[in-house]
This record gives sequence, structure tokens and C-alpha cells, in this order.
Amino acid sequence: MTELAGRLRAERLTAGLSQTALAGDDFSPSYVSLIESGRRTPTDGALAIMAERLGTTADYLRFGDKAPSEEKARLELGFARLALTNGAPAEARDRLLSLDMAAIGPRHQAEAQFALAMAHEALGDLDASVAVLEPLLADARAHHRWLQVATLATNLVGTYHEAGDLAHSVELGEEVLHEVEDAGLSGTDEHLRLASTLLWSYYERGDLLFAAHRASGLIEIADRVGTLRGRGSVYWNAAMVAEGRGEYAEARRLTERALAYLGEGVAGRDVPRLRLNYAWLLLRSDPPEPVTALEQLEIAAEGLANVGTQIELARCEYESGRAHLMLGDAGRAEDLARAGLARLDDASGFDVCDGQIVLGDTLVAQGDLTGGKAAYRWAADRLAMLSAGRQAASVWRSLGDRMLAFGDAEGAARAYATALAEAGIRPTTYPMIGRRAHAVGFSESTEG
Repeated sequence: MTELAGRLRAERLTAGLSQTALAGDDFSPSYVSLIESGRRTPTDGALAIMAERLGTTADYLRFGDKAPSEEKARLELGFARLALTNGAPAEARDRLLSLDMAAIGPRHQAEAQFALAMAHEALGDLDASVAVLEPLLADARAHHRWLQVATLATNLVGTYHEAGDLAHSVELGEEVLHEVEDAGLSGTDEHLRLASTLLWSYYERGDLLFAAHRASGLIEIADRVGTLRGRGSVYWNAAMVAEGRGEYAEARRLTERALAYLGEGVAGRDVPRLRLNYAWLLLRSDPPEPVTALEQLEIAAEGLANVGTQIELARCEYESGRAHLMLGDAGRAEDLARAGLARLDDASGFDVCDGQIVLGDTLVAQGDLTGGKAAYRWAADRLAMLSAGRQAASVWRSLGDRMLAFGDAEGAARAYATALAEAGIRPTTYPMIGRRAHAVGFSESTEG
């Protein structure tokens, strides 16, 4: 009775209900008060009605974590998490979907739903992941569970980013970030991870000046009050902003600091993902360092084998292919490009296009010009259906470079123009100016 009374009162306060609101038209407030004081035992029917209003189960109110449904949920949740850790997201998803969520108390229900969202993400089903995360975030915001809000928002901001919806990623991230800061959580791991993840979306959207300003402020907060994990997250995303501004030496310095901070923490997904990003930078340095990049990619792939998504594993293979191509092994590079593409379906957006460009490069390097051009054209056609953003601009620029190398000047010009448009730079020539320029032959090559 004492335990039931305590759980009923705790769940009522968590739900933000008064005794009168919980009683409703079915009971008197004094009846609820007697139960909470341990002086009255509720009937099964009364407990079921109260449980429904509190968003929990009668079994949980009566038995707590020892309820049979809670025991089963805890066991299945543990197996699902183990499956995720061991690189079996499909098994984790199926276990979690088999649970009767309505029969589980709020705590285990939220944990199971979050694990389900992570399983969907690992399988590349971003729409399904969003469909699970959105109601979880709404419930956490409604009940002012701000640390949970920041964690859920971080995942949603990243998922919308991966899906190419940068506008919503930024809008949601800024909205929640202000709420978390108003709740007094600035400098916590959860706050810094949300803010630094938001930097990534600004970076991809091309707002590099604002992103650099925001990164500077976050570094100051992280160095002053952040944990190693919080600092690592900030430095990681600040490195991406520096790369976007063409400051490769600074990007490399920040990435190395992020690795130092995150490397001191608990093993997980962050460090191998950061090593993948570090390898990306090494391949684009001047001069590039393919050997060192391959060393980082090997470690990253090993770490992501169990905890990474199919998209992240494909990126490892693409970058490894680029490194081998730089080292003159086009055959190995082709195998890696095809392995990466095999992990993804055609709906995977920019990553499939990037894989086709790597594949095209490897085919051209082996003398298969027809195959290479077909891969580039596939990427171009697919890109035309995707949303704007810095990532799209980068891929279009890559396509333009390759079309120019093929002697396709007209196709290259279109690709470059599209890259500029995706980056937010629109044409400035008025129609009349264009006609007059053409009339005097300005569009043709002239001497002097």
C-alpha cells in the first residue's frame, strides 16, 4: 500500500495533475487523497482509470518495476540495446516493435521508443526515426524534462539534416536551444551537443560566418565549464565550420583536439565518426595524406562496424576508395565504391550520389570512360531531385570538374551554375545585358 501510494502521487505530480483533476468525474478528490496517504486500497477498475489518465499502467502503479510487463520490457530493451551494440539494428527493431508499448510504464516506454528510433536510423529509415522521435520530444517539452529534451532534439536535428531538410533542422534546433538555455542548462553535455550539432546544419546550409561566430562562443563556454565529451563535440563541429571556410589547417587542429577530448571518454559512436571526418580532411589537405587517412579509416570502420549506421559505413568505404585511388590502386578503389553503394538504396540522397562519383572516378582511372560518364550522369540526374544545400553544391562542383575533364564544357557550365545556385548564389545578368553581350560576340573567346 505504501509503495502504491507513493507511486500514484509521484506519477500524478509528474503528469502535472491535481488530485481533483486525477479524480475527474469518476471519483472524489478525497478518494484520491486517501489512496495517496495509504489509507485506502483502490479497486482494480479505479486503478485502471487513474493509470490511463496518468499515461501509465495499473500494473506499474501496483508493482512498480517488479510488474511482469515491466520485467519483460526491461529484458527486451536490454536485448535490443545489445543488438544495436553488436551491429544488428534489424533485430533490435523487431524486438522493440514486438513490445506492447501500452502495457509498459512511462520510463521504460520512453527508453524503448528512443532505442527504436536509433534502430530505424541505423537501418537508414530516417522517416521512421523521425516519426518516433517527434512525439517523444513533444512529451518531454510538455513536462519540462529539459535534459531529455536536449538529447532528443540533438538526434532530431541530426536526422533532419541527414534527410536533407536543413531548414527544419535549424528551426527546431534554435527553438529547443533557447528553451534549454532558459532552463539554466548552458554548458551541460546535453546543451553543448545540441548546439554543436546545430552548427553542422548551419555549415551545410552555407551560413559559415554565423556558424563561425557561434562556434567561437561555444568553444569559450566548453573550455570554461564543459566536460571532455562536451568539449569534444564543440571542437568537432567547429572543425567542420573551419573546413567550410577553407581554413584546413585550423580544421585539422580543431579535429585533433576533439579526438584528444573524446578519446578520454567512454567508447561509443562519436570517436569513430570523428576519425572518419579526420580522414576526410586529410584527403583534402594540400598536399593530401592518403596513407594517414587510410589508417584513420581502418580504425573508424572497426569502431563503426558495431555501432555505426549503413550511411556512415558507406562513407568509410567511399573515402577509403578515394585514398586508394590517390595511391594508384584504382581496382581496389572500385571495389570499395561498389561496396559502399551496396549498403544504400537510391533514396539515400547525397551519399548515393557521392558514391557514384567515386565509382565514376575509379572507372575513368581504369580507362572505362563510358562507364565513368554514366556514373557521373546518374549522380547529376539524382541530384536534380534533391533539395538545396552546401552538400549538394559540393557534389555539383565535383560533377562539373569531371565533365570539364571529359570535354563536356556545356555540361560542366550547367553543373557549376547549379552548384552556385545550391549555395545560394543566383544569376545576376539581366536578359537585355545577355542579349547585347551575345550580339557583340562577348560570349565567344577573344584575344586581349
